Amino acid sequence: MSNVLRAAFEKAKAEKRATFVTFVTGGFPRKEETVDVLLGLEKGGADIIELGVPFSDAIGDGPTIQTANTASISGHALDTGLIYYVREARQRGLKIPLVFMGYYNPILAYGEERLVKDCKEAGVHGFIVVDLPPEESHVFREHCLNYGLSYIPLIAPSTTDNRIKHLAQVADSFIYVVSKMGVTGSDPKQQMNAELPNMIARIRKYTDLNLAVGFGVATREHFETVAAHADGVVIGSRIINVLKAAAPGECGAQVQQYCAEVCGRTAVTEGKSLLLVSGHLSNSHTCCIVSEAVYGMAQPEVDPKILTNKQNGQPIGDVMYQLPTRYGDYGGAYVPEALVDCLTQLEQAYIETKDDPKFWEEYRSYYEYMNRPSNLHFADRLTADAKGANIWLKREDLNHTGSHKINNAVGQILLAKRLGKKRIIAETGAGQHGVATATVCAKFGLECVIYMGAEDCRRQALNVFRIKMLGAQVVPVEDGSKTLKDAINAAMRDWVTNVETTHYLVGSAIGPHPFPAIVRDFQSVIGSETKRQLEEKRGKLPDAVVACVGGGSNAIGMFHPFVNDKSVKIYGVEAAGEGVDTPHHSATLAKGTPGVLHGTRTYLLQDKNGQIIESFSVSAGLDYAGVGPEHSYLKDIGRVNYVAASDAEALIGFRKVTQLEGIIPALESAHAIYYGIKLASEMQPGQDVVVCLSGRGDKDVSSVAEVLPKLGPKIGWDLRF
Repeated sequence: MSNVLRAAFEKAKAEKRATFVTFVTGGFPRKEETVDVLLGLEKGGADIIELGVPFSDAIGDGPTIQTANTASISGHALDTGLIYYVREARQRGLKIPLVFMGYYNPILAYGEERLVKDCKEAGVHGFIVVDLPPEESHVFREHCLNYGLSYIPLIAPSTTDNRIKHLAQVADSFIYVVSKMGVTGSDPKQQMNAELPNMIARIRKYTDLNLAVGFGVATREHFETVAAHADGVVIGSRIINVLKAAAPGECGAQVQQYCAEVCGRTAVTEGKSLLLVSGHLSNSHTCCIVSEAVYGMAQPEVDPKILTNKQNGQPIGDVMYQLPTRYGDYGGAYVPEALVDCLTQLEQAYIETKDDPKFWEEYRSYYEYMNRPSNLHFADRLTADAKGANIWLKREDLNHTGSHKINNAVGQILLAKRLGKKRIIAETGAGQHGVATATVCAKFGLECVIYMGAEDCRRQALNVFRIKMLGAQVVPVEDGSKTLKDAINAAMRDWVTNVETTHYLVGSAIGPHPFPAIVRDFQSVIGSETKRQLEEKRGKLPDAVVACVGGGSNAIGMFHPFVNDKSVKIYGVEAAGEGVDTPHHSATLAKGTPGVLHGTRTYLLQDKNGQIIESFSVSAGLDYAGVGPEHSYLKDIGRVNYVAASDAEALIGFRKVTQLEGIIPALESAHAIYYGIKLASEMQPGQDVVVCLSGRGDKDVSSVAEVLPKLGPKIGWDLRF
């Protein structure tokens, strides 16, 4: 069926015009008008339709398509929504080719082969999956090949020549060319990328495949500019805006009118056939009848070497990363094409530094600044209260900036310096990573922008003020649940736009390769110090180590040095919120299922359609619907025991360490402390439990005061005056 897509381009070329590719989000603005919209696009002159698959957490889309996604998610499962629309549109006479465009997780949730099979039967001709580059798409491409559907890769301005060769080899119908760096959408007054002709010429060195250019095309002038250089012109956000403004019942007519105007052809109905009259075509190509026969025409077969998706027996594209990208079934680099080159550069810098003694000498030269090594504190009163094993606290709260986050922030700043990046962005939930990032940017004189969910800004106001005092900009994120997940979305959209100048200083062991490994390696100082310090104090390894798990950076830092020490039991404590059997929790490993979010395959809180479910915790730093991929692997192999502590239990831990040890912990750490006390009470005297106290709790005092009226009576804690 990729023949059908190629035929659409050949047909347009025969008429001496560019192929018009249109994008709409399925179900927007009203599901009952979706089929009318598809038919209106065809009547307005569209040659190919991209039907957007709504996803809750798109990282390459601007506000226009984000809004359409949000409005369309509810009740729009693939089988009962988009595939149904396609079937109905075909029954009502839609003839032009149609491809699905979206993100991988809904596809994964539906089932890759099942989706390809159902799409073929419904009349879909191919797929554009924004975060499924060739490196991660072997299985999906094989299904497309087996069912005759097209896998359509993307090329961005940042794509290297070597990678263009790879992308051209996996394409079988056309290539989607992203005209500029950034997310979807454009100001109609904005000029097209002046480098577009050079970009097209660079791609043409390696392929004769049809090139369709999108991003930022909105007006007739834009259309003509792109058409002068490319085989096809893609318009999406502008059509979404037309639909947004259309009155109920008028969507089909409005998009028909807009499309006819922008592509320079006037739609005229004559009987049951559609005539498209163009003012700039020769007389011999003045009109065309859109018929099934035209799009079913025979075309030359694709080179079999391309269809095998392999080169010299190896999957095409695997050469892009030098290091293993996965932890068992988890990890990978599921990112928009614009980020691939940046990630390979980061990986190369990481390779050059991780085994370089001079780099680690430079890193350790900042230990005094970071206040390392952190103390290993014997919590004698907690131990007496537990009446069991000795409880030790690894005091990451005593680090500069008040948490473990400084370990990773200093390390990544040194990497960013090697990469020549002058602008740093980061996400933050509880604000501690934001503070650490702003701190190192102040220290090294770099521009700093911190993305933080608006709800987290409210409940972590102290850290917001600290970040601003350090000279950084805080961007409150109003999307979704307005928490950590949404801050990551916004940071990744910024990174896609500004990747040439910007390093994304990821704060947890999450995200695409190589971030999980980088963060783990910088945070492993926690476990390495713990091992050495307890050996000095007790002459032995701990019997158990415990850490809280949100994204999981302090936990993987504590766990990694002990993974091969089989005598050491390891416990990760997630946030159970109001209970893991309620909708209000952040226990991703306990209750989640595997999927793809923020560039990595890992456990997620998601519904059956692959849409991300909002997480919940009294602790902003644990309020995340995903988790680091290495944690997912450690769960599956049984090396780490992942448990959960509720908001009320976290407050018990918070109160005990505060009143028995005189240490006010972060609410994140309080989850681990609660379970550490419980675990110690079940162990023998003389055994040793080390709990990572990942951060200090002054940032959380107002949050505790806010929830005490509700949770205080449950745990017998009343602080009212």
